[in-house]
Amino acid sequence: MASNIGRWPRPTHLILSCLLISAVIRLGAGGVALAEELATNVAEPVMVPVQPVQPTPESEVSSLLKSIRTRQEQLLQREGEITERQLELNMIEQRIAQQLVVLKQAEQKLADTLAIADSAAENDLKQLTAVYEKMKAKNAAEIFGTMEISFAAGFLSRMKPESAAGILSEMPPNAAYSISVVMAGKNANAPTE
Repeated sequence: MASNIGRWPRPTHLILSCLLISAVIRLGAGGVALAEELATNVAEPVMVPVQPVQPTPESEVSSLLKSIRTRQEQLLQREGEITERQLELNMIEQRIAQQLVVLKQAEQKLADTLAIADSAAENDLKQLTAVYEKMKAKNAAEIFGTMEISFAAGFLSRMKPESAAGILSEMPPNAAYSISVVMAGKNANAPTE
């Protein structure tokens, strides 16, 4: 056991010695002499000299403080710049949002205008088709003979079949045939299912 005690750290050795001395004292009067002998054998704790901390020269401390203050000022300035940019971005976002609202309103107005124009054009076509239907077939055939074939086919396809047949019968055969081909071809590519 003596060999293990030498390996223990110093504070543990002291505590163990104290416990042994206490035990011997408790054993009786004869133990007092033994306790005194053991106490004298316990070595005094070795004081390890503490290395004093070298104080930092004031110039280094003031230099370090100056550096910290400079960095803090730079950070505050940068924070201000970021805040200013954020405000600018917010203003730009607001302007874009306003412009989008105006653009959507203009788009809706244009769509309404186009719908009115389409409706007006459709009404005009219906009215003109009704006029051609009420004409004598011979007179309408003369007018249709001067029209472009696809344009004439468009009007004839809107008419009642009896009126369209009367007009086509009054037209020259080549013109009637060409208009009939265009009319038949309009729905040739339409899905059948």
